[in-house]
Amino acid sequence: MHRRGAGIAAIKNKNLAQARYKDKGTEIAEGQVAQMAKQMETFKVHLENFASQHKEEIRKNSEFRVQFQEMCASIGVDPLASSKGFWAEMLGVGDFYYELGVQIVEVCLATSHRNGGLIGIEELRDRVVKSRGKKSQDISIDDLLRAIKKLKVLGNGFSVITCGRSYMVQSVPGELSMDHTSVIQQAQNTAYVTVSQIKKTLNWETERIHRALDYLVKEALVWTDDQSSETQYWFPSLFAGAMNASS
Repeated sequence: MHRRGAGIAAIKNKNLAQARYKDKGTEIAEGQVAQMAKQMETFKVHLENFASQHKEEIRKNSEFRVQFQEMCASIGVDPLASSKGFWAEMLGVGDFYYELGVQIVEVCLATSHRNGGLIGIEELRDRVVKSRGKKSQDISIDDLLRAIKKLKVLGNGFSVITCGRSYMVQSVPGELSMDHTSVIQQAQNTAYVTVSQIKKTLNWETERIHRALDYLVKEALVWTDDQSSETQYWFPSLFAGAMNASS
């Protein structure tokens, strides 16, 4: 009985020590969280001061604006979260991106009859810049991507497709698969593809190639040209990029 009592006491002491370690660990963790929160708040204050001092550069210089957005993202601040509040009042960036979003929609609607609702990001930028006039602040590809991200609240009509080092913007409902994207990438330099070209570069079965191309034709994203020895599938959305590549 005496030994049993000693064993119970040892277990109680061990449990007590573990509870103390746990309490101490919780205390340390809470202290670290509080310190991090204080540091983040200090960083946010400095960020607001920085924004106040450089607001004209942030508004007018697209590269400076990208760097500022990255600084904001590092502490979880989204200046585009609302058109109201500190950032909108201080910088007007909320209004800038919402206005840019409207202009993107206008360009996509104006060109959809020609490209089926698929447009290269460079052509989109050129057309948006032209519509804004010479006295407007410069816009970058990054600005367009951020504005398009905000357009997703309208539904699944707007999405960005990565094609190599560039992007395509789809402005009509419809999900493009990896196969469709791969076909688009094959047409980047020439604006068109053929069945034999895809078969050679991607090593696909003929049925798979036709399935992808038929969908793109059905969605009016591709035009067919049967005047050559082999049918060519042209992407109107890539015309501008192909012309720039060849010039």
